[in-house]
Amino acid sequence: MDQQAKHISIAITNSSSFGYAVPEHIERLEKLGAVKRVDVPGDCHGAELAEAVGDANIIISSGTPQFDKEFFECKPDMLLVARDGLGFNNVDVDAARACGCYVTKVQKVVEREAVAECAVGEMLDLIRQFSAASRAANENRWLDRGQFVGMELRGRTVGIIGCGNIGSRVAEILHHGFGMRVLANDPVHDDEWAQRNDVTYVDLDTLLAESDVVTFHATLNPTSFHLADEDFYKKIKRGAYVINTARGDMLDQAATVAALEDGTISGLAIDAMSVEPPAPDDPFLNNPRVLVTPHIGAYTVEALGGMGEICVNNAELVARGEKPVNIVWEQ
Repeated sequence: MDQQAKHISIAITNSSSFGYAVPEHIERLEKLGAVKRVDVPGDCHGAELAEAVGDANIIISSGTPQFDKEFFECKPDMLLVARDGLGFNNVDVDAARACGCYVTKVQKVVEREAVAECAVGEMLDLIRQFSAASRAANENRWLDRGQFVGMELRGRTVGIIGCGNIGSRVAEILHHGFGMRVLANDPVHDDEWAQRNDVTYVDLDTLLAESDVVTFHATLNPTSFHLADEDFYKKIKRGAYVINTARGDMLDQAATVAALEDGTISGLAIDAMSVEPPAPDDPFLNNPRVLVTPHIGAYTVEALGGMGEICVNNAELVARGEKPVNIVWEQ
């Protein structure tokens, strides 16, 4: 893996944000070799994806497309897939490693503040209906303001599913900034931090029964896949709000839509969907009780700059024949 590459070609896949915050990142990549942007459907994979990226042997990618075993079989000369984010569910790591390709991701702390603030912002928007009220005002429906009555966060209970890097920051903001009672469900307990921030670890059933707002910050894995299913909504406090800025597949869409329609939950805010971009007829779109944003949780100058720096540094290291940092199988 550590032999210097004679030819470098770089593809930036499905990442409209890369290079936006810090244009210098593109300039540095161009010093290594040709750089092109490749936009393909999120489920693009295998030979089709290999053809789309052409002669690229370094990839900087969003959470899509799908770098599966067939892709790496078609691209045995691939040197690096650098995820411009935290998750790497779209990369077959074993297949990459088998053909000598590094897979890297960014450090968790880079996204922490941005995604936590996004979750809190979406919570406020959903519960106070700011976006809906703004649309009404711009449509000359000022007197419809009586429709936009929300609730205050102070004194309410928030349940945080996944209280690690980002979830812990959400807990700090909501408790110290808004006076909320915080319940957390996580397999790992940091008792010293919890005591300092007045956070109580509970089982999932207790969290669902007592929380006015439930927010997802867990890692997507077989246990958390479709965690919010029919049984989940049977246990949730009636009228609760649900926030998901983690991964779209945390939610069983059919069960979530049913919970919205029958009033089990009052509203849903999501910054991640199972398929991105979603189909025009996706039931979460154009739903008056759903706030949807296009996966912009980490879209701050600070976070994008930090993530881009890690990706570019790794591309430079690999181009010199050196080992990159934040290799996923070493985490």
